[in-house]
Amino acid sequence: GTHGQRFAVIENEFGEIGIDDALISSREELGAEQIVEMNNGCICCTVRGDLIKGLRSILQRTATEGKRLDGVIIESTGLADPAPVAQTFFADDYIQARMVLDGIITVVDAKHALQHLREVKPEGVENEAVEQVAFADRILLNKVDLVASEALAEVEAEIRKINRIAPIIRTQHSKVDLKQILGIRGFSLDRVLEADGEFLRDEQDHQHDSSVSSVGIECGGECDLERLNAWIASLLKEKGVDIFRTKGVLAVKGCSSRFVFQGIHMIFGGQPQGEWPEGEPRRNRLVFIGRNLDRAELEGGF
Repeated sequence: GTHGQRFAVIENEFGEIGIDDALISSREELGAEQIVEMNNGCICCTVRGDLIKGLRSILQRTATEGKRLDGVIIESTGLADPAPVAQTFFADDYIQARMVLDGIITVVDAKHALQHLREVKPEGVENEAVEQVAFADRILLNKVDLVASEALAEVEAEIRKINRIAPIIRTQHSKVDLKQILGIRGFSLDRVLEADGEFLRDEQDHQHDSSVSSVGIECGGECDLERLNAWIASLLKEKGVDIFRTKGVLAVKGCSSRFVFQGIHMIFGGQPQGEWPEGEPRRNRLVFIGRNLDRAELEGGF
């Protein structure tokens, strides 16, 4: 409790992880998970109805009490799909006006990770462990003291196949410097620029993969913003359920700034963000994290 910040915690009633009580100014418990479809204009996305209620309750209570609140930690379980949690911050106007999603932190048990990540599920059943790694902005690889270094390298390689952009932080007993997981601005567009170089390291060049993976695309030249928007819109309409996260830095015709964008499932946004650095060639870089990604199809479309 020495960090001097006040957090509220929202946790699932069957959460097994205890969060240090010194961190917490208030707790909300989520009841049964409520998944709600919201139609915002042409976007139809899934959000957590229980989470909207919990967040509104915290906002209203802190306003009434006149106390400062630095953030809300949402502790979902190992069984929860991260997408409806994340989309809640973009699809509910009341919450979007008052809160910003800072980042998704996934804790991976180094000892049992490969078993969970490689588990073959029945047709139509999602592998939650894989989805949670795919959505993450930071991955805490925990219990590293229980695993030999060769096995650890294998776990990290498996994580990288799924998500090439999230930094992996090795931990024991989930002990981590709070600066590495709080205030990371995982959904801020200028952060995409900072990660610019990282997301194109191509660990594996698969043409088509029915599992979850990340595909990076890089090409020179400039793109036409209208055509790009049309392509992304049709791609998300057709495959949005399978595209978990999208990030990119683009050179747009008639725009001297770098155009930065990111998306989560069907929700997508971007804007010009700073001039191209002196002497750096204008080029386009995109990364898609999702299921059934076909590199040739993505490159051809782009």
